[in-house]
Amino acid sequence: MKMQFSALLLASLAAASPAFHRRAAACPDYSDYSQQPHQPFSAGKYNLSQMRPEPACRKFVLPEVEQTIDEMKDLVKDPDLFRLFENTFPNTLDTTISWKGFANNGTEEELTFVTTGDIVAMWLRDSANQLRSYKSLLKANSSTESLASLFRGAINLQSRYIISNPYCNAFQPPSESGLPPVDNSAADTDNVTPSYNKDFVFECKYELDSISAFLQLSSDYYEKTKDTQFFGKFQWVKAVQTILDVAEGLLVGTYADDGSVNSSPYKFQRTTTAGTETLTNSGIGNPVKSGTGLVRSAFRPSDDATIYQLFIPANMQFSSYLGKCATIMKALDADVAKQMSSLSNSVKNGIEKHGKVTHAKFGEIYAYEIDGFGSSNLMDDANVPSLLSAPILDFLDASDKTYQNTRKFVLSTWNPYYMHGPVINGTGGPHVGPGMAWPMSIITELLTSDNDNEILTGLHTLVSSTDGLGLIHESVNTFDASKWTRQWFSWANGLFGEMLLGLKDRKPKLLGTSFQTYR
Repeated sequence: MKMQFSALLLASLAAASPAFHRRAAACPDYSDYSQQPHQPFSAGKYNLSQMRPEPACRKFVLPEVEQTIDEMKDLVKDPDLFRLFENTFPNTLDTTISWKGFANNGTEEELTFVTTGDIVAMWLRDSANQLRSYKSLLKANSSTESLASLFRGAINLQSRYIISNPYCNAFQPPSESGLPPVDNSAADTDNVTPSYNKDFVFECKYELDSISAFLQLSSDYYEKTKDTQFFGKFQWVKAVQTILDVAEGLLVGTYADDGSVNSSPYKFQRTTTAGTETLTNSGIGNPVKSGTGLVRSAFRPSDDATIYQLFIPANMQFSSYLGKCATIMKALDADVAKQMSSLSNSVKNGIEKHGKVTHAKFGEIYAYEIDGFGSSNLMDDANVPSLLSAPILDFLDASDKTYQNTRKFVLSTWNPYYMHGPVINGTGGPHVGPGMAWPMSIITELLTSDNDNEILTGLHTLVSSTDGLGLIHESVNTFDASKWTRQWFSWANGLFGEMLLGLKDRKPKLLGTSFQTYR
């Protein structure tokens, strides 16, 4: 599903802040701009386009981000690699902070509406990860012009969305923005329980990773600011209680002990020719066994339907950040904090007990999905949370033996969605299909690697596979770099910037590598 960036969205009312820029009439539509090369090109062999909007056309400006880009210019010696960084790292701020303001409730409740890029809606998962790109720069700051304010606004808006529609994954602009809701024609035939208002919800695919992303965003903000007071001011506690209610309801399997079919709290059906776009069994999905301690997920972070609804990567993410957010909640409601810690631990125990399988070649590995009856789906998908991403979800250490076995499996042709060819080697998924590797998976590989050769090979692949545009695409054909999907995928752009900044801290010498003659 692809949409052009709405001119109405670009003309949104700006918050009363010099950091937020109203788009001028002369500013180009970035969905078009990002598909064409722009001078000056990088001085390297790949001649990568300059892809930042003109300063007056940037949506939100942070001095610390601009300073970071300047500092990296002295460290990143390869001109193509630096061009890729300076295009991608600020992409969320430059192009997707589509509105920032306050709730219309007489309080100082900040709101931040963050779109995904070429799709004009706020995904819980994408927006949490887009802001995570700037976590290393985040610090306590009460100013509404600050990075901390962007985080607070996103947390507040996500709280609103979750309280109203906790099973939904993507949302329309808040009413305070003055922006009109955007039509999602792909959802025209959707039959969803619980029902929802299309003026509020853009799409309603229940994904455990969506509500987990809210917990991740909350944890990221707290970790860097220790601002406990903020979480008690508005609707955060109520949103967490809503998430707990949803999770408890989805611990229940398909069948009751007497054999009767349990009522499912969520159903989804869509008229489609793609099997990954709808759920079987009249919208409840394939059967799941009770008693595993795992929370069901109808869809994956790729927005594709799960085959087996006990989706291990999302349960890893949920367990990790629910436990971390219990620390925040402890100062606000000790009883709820205990409930959060207990559920976090039980999910983790369920993963360790039921989420591991023995592979004939790799030994003990984590399954991608299970059903609790003994069936498992052995694969990995590029989208985070993935099995490959488990260490960056703070679920386990990268040195964990089962993880290392899983990693070897994921990055091999035993993974049915590992794509390889002369242009790019990486994990893909059914969302785009065979033959299309996702650069996001390579970035995740580098984020979880301590091997210099693996990191350098991955950096070279990323620099050489943008089709000269200097942005991270959703997917790239493994045999032809000119065939790709999504010219404007802000989450992947930010993840690349986050990864390169991580290398500055842990392997700075690698940033001095030239990729002009690299093999």
